[in-house]
Amino acid sequence: MDMSRITHDPALMGGKPCIRGLRITVSTIVGLLASGESRQRILQAYPLLDDADIDQALSYAAWRLQATEESLLAS
Repeated sequence: MDMSRITHDPALMGGKPCIRGLRITVSTIVGLLASGESRQRILQAYPLLDDADIDQALSYAAWRLQATEESLLAS
């Protein structure tokens, strides 16, 4: 799974997963989508993003959720 656009830097946004080292977190993107914002609106609000960034944010969130569920089931 390609996650090359997702970065973790303890000095940036408290180490939260961000898009390409920008101050835009994965959770911000996923939260906007979950609240009904369109991709087009997100890209307008964050012009440094592109469609692939949104795709990877969703993939990352799904991967983390799966890992969490598997961890809970193993407990």
